[in-house]
Amino acid sequence: MKYFLTTTIAFFLCVHLIAQESDHLCSVQKQSYYNKFLKTQNLNYPGDETIDITYYKLDVKVSYSPQDISGGVTVKGKSKVDNLSSLYLDFSDNMTVSMVSVGGRKVVYTRADRKIRIPLSEAINAGTEFTVNVDFGGRPDPSGFGSFEFSSHNGIPAIWSLSEPYGASDWFPCKDTPADKADSADIIITCDETLIPVSNGTLKSILNNGNGTHTYHWNSSYPIAQYLISLAITNYEVYKNYFVYNNSLDTMEVVHYNYPERLTAQRRTDLDRTIDMLHIFTDKFGEYPFLKEKYGHAEFGWGGGMEHQTISSMGSFGSGIVAHELAHQWFGDKITCKDWQHIWLNEGFATYSEATYYEEAYGLASYKSQIDSEMRSAKNARGSIYVRNITSVNEIFNGSRSYAKGAVVLHMLRGIVGKEIFYDILQTYISKPELVYGVATTEDFQAVAEEVSGIDLDYFFSEWIYGENYPVYSTVWSKTELENNQYNVRLNIAQQTNTSPKFFTMPIQIKINTNQGDTLFTVFNNQNKQDFNLVVNGNPTSLEFDPDNWILKESAVVVGVEDENILPDQFVLHQNYPNPFNPVTKIKYSIAIPPLTKGRAWAGLVTLRIYDILGNEITVLVNEHKSVGNYEVEFVAGSLASGVYYYKLTSGNYSETKKMILLK
Repeated sequence: MKYFLTTTIAFFLCVHLIAQESDHLCSVQKQSYYNKFLKTQNLNYPGDETIDITYYKLDVKVSYSPQDISGGVTVKGKSKVDNLSSLYLDFSDNMTVSMVSVGGRKVVYTRADRKIRIPLSEAINAGTEFTVNVDFGGRPDPSGFGSFEFSSHNGIPAIWSLSEPYGASDWFPCKDTPADKADSADIIITCDETLIPVSNGTLKSILNNGNGTHTYHWNSSYPIAQYLISLAITNYEVYKNYFVYNNSLDTMEVVHYNYPERLTAQRRTDLDRTIDMLHIFTDKFGEYPFLKEKYGHAEFGWGGGMEHQTISSMGSFGSGIVAHELAHQWFGDKITCKDWQHIWLNEGFATYSEATYYEEAYGLASYKSQIDSEMRSAKNARGSIYVRNITSVNEIFNGSRSYAKGAVVLHMLRGIVGKEIFYDILQTYISKPELVYGVATTEDFQAVAEEVSGIDLDYFFSEWIYGENYPVYSTVWSKTELENNQYNVRLNIAQQTNTSPKFFTMPIQIKINTNQGDTLFTVFNNQNKQDFNLVVNGNPTSLEFDPDNWILKESAVVVGVEDENILPDQFVLHQNYPNPFNPVTKIKYSIAIPPLTKGRAWAGLVTLRIYDILGNEITVLVNEHKSVGNYEVEFVAGSLASGVYYYKLTSGNYSETKKMILLK
């Protein structure tokens, strides 16, 4: 596809992305940068599985003129197998290597396919330690989201890294997988003395070299994944706060590195919220994971954020993204997804944490509003939350799936177990000895959730993490008068047949409103079509399905046929996929509930039309009688020009329109 946008199309694409991804600046910007630097065809993931990395020492000089990085890396590790005679590190073929040594002795190495193959002087057995030094240099060729960038702001050099998911090996030799964290790291950066180099952990020293450069030595004493090692260099202006904890006995520095021209009063207000967030997340998740070091932000050259350990790289400072990147310090940095298939353990949790912050800071209504927004985005998700194609960074960081739907899964889990137990689960997970400062999979989190709640949740994780889509319910109810002003409510819950799972198993709250008050029931729906009998005091007047919106769903309620208040036909029009598209897209719609007319199943005339941005009709895709079911129509744009188009579904009094974008 050509990367060409007219001004009009670019505007509508931006609007579409904002609407679809809600506040997922992290996701939107990451996907945008990935499209710019699409170079993942030679991935070595998950790196050399015969070794366990224990330490990185980066000692580099970074120059803006010429634009390059040079220096060395020391890598320490242990063999995971007996008779290990060689190993390899991941490193871009674009960069030069001038020397490799093992245990202080130079060795003859080979390079190919983004690997440095390094022989050991003698074979070692499992558990034996090794030390490798590599001297390297060059100008990194960015991949992913711009893994190493030379940019500028206000005419001043700005140099930064963003290595997630596969970009660390673009600029330093490493084992490029989140599954193998180093126990600690030193990052030593030399640069022009007019610039400040910022990195992870604690600033150990600053050395003035007397030649127009200075050297900053940063140390990360906690385990750290390779993609979380970062640097950001420019003429920062520092703004500091302090996080007071442990009953006001201890403080931790919260330091913000800002482009000087952007450190306004509003920026300071935005940054000050970080302290409130630290208190809220400490209460909900447990103590901040890196108390011996710091937390802070380093402004850098794009609009999203990246959760580099102890020092998030930030392009904007709204409360949502600040909360998101801070929450990653627990979910993503302290405990990291073992592989990119389980990225929801990072992004879904951080996205849910935005709602946590809003609830604790502004109240339950704010929480519900945020969750409603995530649900709208989650309904656009395609495929399972478990990422099946990790060669595509767009798949890994899909905002509707890894972020929004991942967050909604946590919301639904909270609905099942209750708020108190839910946060007990999160605190237990983040402090589990075998997971602390390590890596995790969905199964690890599921085991904790089951342990804390005492509930078998296999059905829940199987359908929501490894399944696809969401349930579409139809509910028909009727009432029968019993004795003493009691009534039996007969409830039939039916689901449209899904792909995987065929139907969703979920506890569902049902509120029955009577002339004597409301009664809330919870039924366990584990069949495609299922009847329940519920007894209430007083004459039922209405029924509410999932009244507090705990389930990602579409639903409608129909009064039984013996009543006259029969609802008309109910529809769901889905967002087309893919969108933007070229030249073919698919449009799905559902007649979501079997409305009844005198006991007979409904079928009516349905039309689906395509219009251009001026309202001119392009074509009619559907114009026929349809019964209850799921439908999919293919639209081929043919010779149509790039632009914004609309599709409209109508039947009787029902009408709904959605937007789609053609990019050629």
